[in-house]
Amino acid sequence: MIRIDFAYADFCLHDKSRQNQHTELILSYPIVQMQVNISLRLYFRLSGNGFWASEKLVCCRKIRIFADAVTLNVKSMEKTAVKGIPYGVARFEQVRSENRYYIDKTMYLPLLEEASNYLFLIRPRRFGKSVFVSMMQAYYDIAKAESFDTLFDGLWVKEHPTPLKNAFQVIYFDFSLAGAGMERLEHTFNDYCCTVLDRFVERYRSYYDEKFFEEVQSATDAADKLRSINAKAHELGYPLYLIIDEYDNFTNVILSEGGKEVFRNLTHASGFYREYFKIFKAMFTRIFMIGVSPVTLDDLTSGYNIGWNISQDPRFNYMLGFSESDVRTMFQYYKDNGRLRADADIEAMLTEMKPWYNNYCFAEEYIDEERMYNCDMVLYYLRHQTAFGRPPKEMVDMNVRTDYKKLQMLADIDRGNLKEKRMGVIEEISATGSIVMTLKTSFPADRVTDDDNFRSLLYYYGLLTMGSRELDELKMVIPNNCVKEQYWSFMRDYYQHSVDVDLSKLKKDFRSLALEGEWMPLVTRIAGAYKENSSIRDGILGEHNLQGFFKAYLALNALYLVEPEIELNYGYSDFLLLPDKARYPQIAHSYILELKYVKPSATDAEVEAKSAEADGQLRKYSGDRIVKRLCSGTQLHLLKAVFRGAKLEVCTEVAD
Repeated sequence: MIRIDFAYADFCLHDKSRQNQHTELILSYPIVQMQVNISLRLYFRLSGNGFWASEKLVCCRKIRIFADAVTLNVKSMEKTAVKGIPYGVARFEQVRSENRYYIDKTMYLPLLEEASNYLFLIRPRRFGKSVFVSMMQAYYDIAKAESFDTLFDGLWVKEHPTPLKNAFQVIYFDFSLAGAGMERLEHTFNDYCCTVLDRFVERYRSYYDEKFFEEVQSATDAADKLRSINAKAHELGYPLYLIIDEYDNFTNVILSEGGKEVFRNLTHASGFYREYFKIFKAMFTRIFMIGVSPVTLDDLTSGYNIGWNISQDPRFNYMLGFSESDVRTMFQYYKDNGRLRADADIEAMLTEMKPWYNNYCFAEEYIDEERMYNCDMVLYYLRHQTAFGRPPKEMVDMNVRTDYKKLQMLADIDRGNLKEKRMGVIEEISATGSIVMTLKTSFPADRVTDDDNFRSLLYYYGLLTMGSRELDELKMVIPNNCVKEQYWSFMRDYYQHSVDVDLSKLKKDFRSLALEGEWMPLVTRIAGAYKENSSIRDGILGEHNLQGFFKAYLALNALYLVEPEIELNYGYSDFLLLPDKARYPQIAHSYILELKYVKPSATDAEVEAKSAEADGQLRKYSGDRIVKRLCSGTQLHLLKAVFRGAKLEVCTEVAD
């Protein structure tokens, strides 16, 4: 089917001559002949004699549509078609050629050129890394010089080109395509690099003689191909630019599956991966590498300029990700062009998205400044708003929801050596939402399990971000609700290995909690699971462990926003369960839950003292203006649960 968006009306057309050599498209109803400007979306899927297929924006010069001898001529819409949402698109040229929305980052190119010839940058997943480095490739590639005006039309660098524009032959590696399994690793890596280098000599064939072309094509070892290209390019005076996306894609998998010794063999001495980097340093005029982890950096790049790591450089804090201004401008564009409802409240959308997708900081100098949004999550939300006129029911994209497996990989690094200690760190962060640490800019693989190195890895993977300064250290915090859910999902799975809590019953308890105010079954079910869990894992006992356990299971529900450790009337409540009235207006009850813990050896008097302490705190919190505003329209319940070790001693509702 071809779908034509004409102003606010749709014409649906069906191919009724699929066996013909030409394609005649018959309108489902007659229309008068007219000249129109439209955007044409084609849906194709190869099938037998005809075609259907995936959504793709096509700007057409000439298309004639027949309908009872009445014709409709379609003209180009390059300039006026509403831009598509670039969700899931990782290539700059695809974004531009398909007329998708692009947030301009080209003003950073001269800053990168000034910084160093060899640059390395770490950013979490889903922050636009691939779009950015493919933009660099398009800008610096001499083979794309004729496309410059088209690709960069309307962007900052079009009016401010640097002397290095289209000045290089570019080798572009995306090591996420090189294979990550332990079996035949060197072989699959070599095959991928050979494919890229064969395409390189094909693309620049006019710059070299046939003998050189055949020499590179016939070589079966990628390192030999690199050496040949290096020698000939230097002989002819051609500058080379190396761009590597996902440079560390398989290294952490190796650490978790094979351990530090296998990784060391790969990156030290005669390891094949290290051999490539030795060639790179001598071969390329400029290098730009990007990834998510600094682990490989320290092992591979001795001899490179130590200043080439710009990951915490304040000049590049806002280079990847979306600023609030970026998001506001983009949403306004889609509202102005009729893709968002006419009554859409963009400020309300920003308020809704911020606690879920915002709060990333990558330079200490910007801790007190504006924070960045995760690109993919914003586009996920926007796509839902344009398609359905409302926010997504699940604020966390399913693709991101599975990212909690990164925590499993990090916990399993080095085949489980000191795993319990690493699990303790993750459990502490899950319970408190923060941790104080010294951020390491790089470290060798054989020190990856050191305390600060492991904590630093959590930051680089986007599972922590800079929160505040603590003297000579940094207080790292969980960035947002999206990442909190990853922690809680991971911890819940971890606890489930010890004691299998019936999650379906837990969800029924939440419904009773929300609709009927029946809170006791939920609290006692989680408390019982905590007791069973602690009997298997001695180390679970403690206030933070108790809070983390409750948090993991309370976060299972979608009816409430679970706000732990929120500041209320000069104190911090353990849990504030805020009803999500926007999605579930029938929720009738809200809750503040205060957990108290005393040691297993504590006396009854100590238990009573903790219980009285909880009474006073809950009454103070209930009078807070934030609570009254967020819980308006519901009955607020003040709950306390006091544990002596793993045993629940007090579980009651406190009168306001």
